[in-house]
Amino acid sequence: MFDDLLPAAIIAFHDGTHAVPRWAMSAPARHAEGAWRWIEVNHRCNCLLWDEEDLARRRDVPDAAIAANKRAIDGHNQARNDAIERIDEAILSRLAEVRVVEGAWHNSETAGSMIDRLSIVSLKILHMRAQTARGDAAAAHVALCREKLALLEAQRADLGRCLATLLESAARGTAFYRVYRQFKMYNDPALNPWLYGGKR
Repeated sequence: MFDDLLPAAIIAFHDGTHAVPRWAMSAPARHAEGAWRWIEVNHRCNCLLWDEEDLARRRDVPDAAIAANKRAIDGHNQARNDAIERIDEAILSRLAEVRVVEGAWHNSETAGSMIDRLSIVSLKILHMRAQTARGDAAAAHVALCREKLALLEAQRADLGRCLATLLESAARGTAFYRVYRQFKMYNDPALNPWLYGGKR
């Protein structure tokens, strides 16, 4: 049921995009529908978020530049969360005919959230690996980054196994999860009092 969503394939996709210069900014979409469409959108948002978060830490630019970064972060983060929900909807649609057995495990984390975490850890691995290759850094820094890189790789392997277990169990009806809506109120002009006019 989920042969196309094996963690190894998702990890390979994430890592493969990092080999394409400016992938998040300019590469055309490879997937047009289903869960993979939203896996790709989610990863693109995380790549753009990473860059904006780095830029927002600058101290050598006017405050207006940082404000622009923060607004971009809000937009990418909203799109990222929307994509997580779409991933979950696509996966749960495949499970519509599966009968959930009595006493099935209710997983509090969704498959979409786990795929989002795989995307983020791929970025951490990418940037930590770059630190291990720095010729201008002290040996102690490089050694520490190598240790962190090994931990990140282990964490990704663990997360991949957990995702595989959830999908396999859900296909058998021995586990289930629900879509948990994020309801990002700060981005909604109807819910943020500073946007709808309820300023105090």
